[in-house]
Amino acid sequence: MHRINDLISYLEQIAPLAYQEDYDNCGLLVGDRQQTCTGVVVCLDVIEEVVNEAISKGYNLIVAHHPFIFKGVKKITGSNYVERIIIKAIQHNIAIYAIHTNLDNIEGGVSGMLAQKLGLIHTEILSPKKGLLSKLVTFVPTTHTEQLLQGIFSTGAGSIGNYSECSYTVTGTGSFKPNEKANPTIGTANQAEQVEENRIEIIYPNHLERQVIRALHAHHPYEVPAYDLIALQNRNTEVGSGFVGELEKSMTKEDFLAFITARLSLTCIRYTTAFQGEIKKVALCGGSGSFLLKNAIASKADVLITADFKYHDFFDAEDRILVCDIGHYESEIHTKELLMNVLTKKFANIAVVLSSIHTNPIGYYKL
Repeated sequence: MHRINDLISYLEQIAPLAYQEDYDNCGLLVGDRQQTCTGVVVCLDVIEEVVNEAISKGYNLIVAHHPFIFKGVKKITGSNYVERIIIKAIQHNIAIYAIHTNLDNIEGGVSGMLAQKLGLIHTEILSPKKGLLSKLVTFVPTTHTEQLLQGIFSTGAGSIGNYSECSYTVTGTGSFKPNEKANPTIGTANQAEQVEENRIEIIYPNHLERQVIRALHAHHPYEVPAYDLIALQNRNTEVGSGFVGELEKSMTKEDFLAFITARLSLTCIRYTTAFQGEIKKVALCGGSGSFLLKNAIASKADVLITADFKYHDFFDAEDRILVCDIGHYESEIHTKELLMNVLTKKFANIAVVLSSIHTNPIGYYKL
């Protein structure tokens, strides 16, 4: 039997909460994470009908892409759909978990799956984030170097791109003099000591800092290890906004519009008319991605596929790039499939279903 917290912990290993945008509200929004999970309903948006669906199935966890609580809730009286969802979820012991921009910002997330749907090759993050990495520098006797390295690597530190257990080591001489209160591994009180030590440098993501420090103390032979934590401004190429890749073959604009309409089951596309070139390199961002226009142009992409473009922002594309606004819901609906696959692969003995409720609040009128 798995607790709801087991599923949450796994999701947060894949998409750490530290990767969400500042404005976001990811994580457990309602419910008790310690209760046994009876089943999961996966949805894009939480509306009252989705909660009713979970109740009817006897499932007590809803995993949604969009958080239904964004602004502060000062009263819970049932006066709007947010308050009614909270009341009903609590009454029926249903937990609601949101995995939003933290899922957007990972390689295998929302934009990554959209790229997969289009069959893009040579893909990478369009706008990698910086300020998410730090470096540990510490000093350890040469006799204990491997023990310490393996302990720190076990936390997930030392990963760079497709490489793991990355570190830099250089040998030098460490010196210290223990006082009478010390309990040194090497040396005696009030006597200066010199030890052949290795200086070790290891990069780690900031959200793992506590685990890294615990591992350092657990596997270092010294009573008081010396270490530095250095914030880095390097861009993390595995975390960021949007994706960019290439089509197998170039297409005309008209063929490309027909191609994405079929691949993504689109009802309509808003697109810029000025661009007249062929399409080979594709930038995309599930959800609201107009802020990535300059990044897409800088990457030499021929098209930016996203949603929520404002009228005047279309002008900024000029004839340099084709902008395709396919709709917010339409650009992210595949996220349900992504989350279901992630959960069923790990928790084969828990029922995980896609919500059958259509949650798009926007309709399209056809003549």
